[in-house]
Formats: sequence, C-alpha cells, structure tokens
Amino acid sequence: METVNQLLDSIKDVGRDAVRGGYSRAVYSTAELDLRSWFIEQARQRGLDVETDRNGIIWAWWGNPQDGALVTGSHLDSVPGGGAFDGPLGVASALAAVDLLKARRIQPRRSLAITAFPEEEGSRFGVACLGSRLLTGAIDVDKARNLRDGDGNTFADVARANGLDPRHIGTDPEAMARIGDFVELHVEQGIGLGAHGPSIAVGSSILGHGRWKLSISGQGNHAGTTLMADRADPMVAAAQTILAVRQAASREPDARATVGRIIPVPGGTNVIASRVDLWLDARHPDDAVTARVVEAIHGRAQRVAAEEGCTVTLTEESYSGTVHFDPGLTRSISAMLPGAPVLATGAGHDAGVLAGFVPSAMLFVRNPSGISHSPEEHVTDEDADAGAAALADVLAGLL
Repeated sequence: METVNQLLDSIKDVGRDAVRGGYSRAVYSTAELDLRSWFIEQARQRGLDVETDRNGIIWAWWGNPQDGALVTGSHLDSVPGGGAFDGPLGVASALAAVDLLKARRIQPRRSLAITAFPEEEGSRFGVACLGSRLLTGAIDVDKARNLRDGDGNTFADVARANGLDPRHIGTDPEAMARIGDFVELHVEQGIGLGAHGPSIAVGSSILGHGRWKLSISGQGNHAGTTLMADRADPMVAAAQTILAVRQAASREPDARATVGRIIPVPGGTNVIASRVDLWLDARHPDDAVTARVVEAIHGRAQRVAAEEGCTVTLTEESYSGTVHFDPGLTRSISAMLPGAPVLATGAGHDAGVLAGFVPSAMLFVRNPSGISHSPEEHVTDEDADAGAAALADVLAGLL
C-alpha cells in the first residue's frame, strides 16, 4: 500500500519545466501521456479494470461498470510552469483511498471508478475542462474538433494521433449514466484553510468564470523607419487594455480579471506588430457582474484601439456560470468529516462541469502557501495523507 506522497514522488520528474520552473504537462504532450500510462499501471496494480472512453477520459473500475456508480478522480495535465499537486493530488489520493478501503475490508455496495479527465486546464487548446465538457455536451462538438493549439494543430488531429476517433467525440449518455455521484479531491487554490488551519475542507461552490480572446489589429511596419506619429501600433492599445482590465475588476467587489497570455504577431524585436492577441480571464460569484466587467473592458479596449488607429474584436472561448455543489451530497460529506469547514473556490474544476448533470462535490486539501498555478504550490505530507484518509471515509460512507 503506497501513500499519496510515495505515489507523487514516483512522478516527480515527469514534465519538469527547466525554463519556467515547476511542471508543464499539456494534454497529450509526452509528459501528460507518461502520466496517463502511470495512472493506468497504478490502477491495474490495484486490480482495477481500465478503459479509455471516446473523449479520452480514463476510467479505472473497482467492480463492473454500471449505472449509478460512485466516481472520484481529477486530472493530470497542468498549466505551463504549474505546481506538483494541481490535478495529480486528486488522482493519487483516489488510488491511496482505494488502498485504504481494501485495507479496511470495505465491500462496496456499488461500483467505484477513478477518473482522469484530459485538458482540465485548457493550457493547450484554450478551453478549460474540455474532457468533462465533451462528456456532458457542455461544448459544441464541432467547435471542440476545430480548436487549435499554439502550433496550429486541431484538437481533432491531436485526438486522432492519440487513438481517438474525432467523429465519435462528444456527448456520451452511457458514460454519464454510470456516474451516480462524483467527488473530486483537489489542492486548495487559495488560503481559505490558513497556514495552520485544518487539513481538509468541503467545497460549496465555484465562482462563475470565463475566458475571452481580444485581438487588436493595426499596421505592421518597420520599427526604425516608421515615425511615432505615423504608427497604428496594436501593442500600445494592448498595454492600455491590460491596465483597463485591472481597473474594471477593481471597481467591482470580489471580481477578479487577469491577462496572463499575450502574443504579438509577428513578434519581432524590430517590428511594429500587425496584431496583438491577449487572453482575458474574468470571475465573480454573480454572473451579471462578470458580464459587466467584460463589457467594460471591451468598451475601453475599443476606445484605446480607435485612438491608436487600430480595431479590436472580442471572442468568448469558454464560460461557466457560478456553480453550487449538490446540497444533499455536500451535507452528507460534511457529516462524515466533522470539523471540516465549507469553502467556496474561485478555481474551475471538472466537478463544476459535472455538477450541472449529476450530484457532485469537492474536497480541498490545505495549501499553506496559498499559492497555486505556480511552483510554490505546496501540500505537506501529513495533509496529503489526511486528504486520502478523508476521501476514503467519504467513499466508504457513499458506497
């Protein structure tokens, strides 16, 4: 029987990013494929039957696949330069929880599955929770097939290269019927549990959040021969737009808005860009406020672009409204974990997508740094073990 820490230690060198620090494990990269193989091998060592469905989701079954099963799990991909725990902690904890249940001689009254969802972070194709969105039908399948990564590869082509048939990806009613309840364990992505607080919290909700692409177009030209007065420089408009993002979010209590990615085209040092693409992440508990923040940013971007002789387009890439986890399931889990606080989160998860279709809940494991999506993300060995034990208690109570 392996601990969570031993399981995570066995993958500590997979996907290390020598430039950014931390880990870069984009979906269907060599690193993520290695993690998928690791998970399949670990599941088989525990006598679980493994299958990969038509959307690339891995299912490891304790008992025969059946409708109304209890399902747990998380994801294996990461943001560029992410931490060691975001995603893999939930998968490793589920494996360790199965070990604990077997050690306790628990006899499941219904089947249990551990899942690993692909492209939860959206770091390759730009849509977060793509696997669970495909499974549930929460994304148009033609849009999904035509998503492109930074190298211009479509999701359909990448899926085909990794053994999937792009014609068959999308809503899977049979697989959905197998999920009776879904419980996802995840590292806390904030400081709600405090630097010295309890090890475990129960999730209550996820803030509404979305991703938008702003493309600002101007006139590409030579940096040395074009006078300042003669320029239509989209980079200048992009810089002012980024400042407007901070200002718009700061005017709305509890709003968050971020530009974390910006790409100038063509990107030469001695070239005035012809276009600058930037990506906006915006979040708020009230979906109407999120929309208001995005509208304010778009309006400001249009004005500054016009002043620079440029134009701007706004495209929504994904959006998930505020999600409240199943109240009955959340109450049951809270009763099984006395003393565990109930916390909301600002981070999106596959559990949040599934919550619109099946009873779903989350557990959070304390992150004393309060930092996530960064190499500084941290979980102590003791808290990781406590998380696996808590997950085992919850699974035993629901089985």
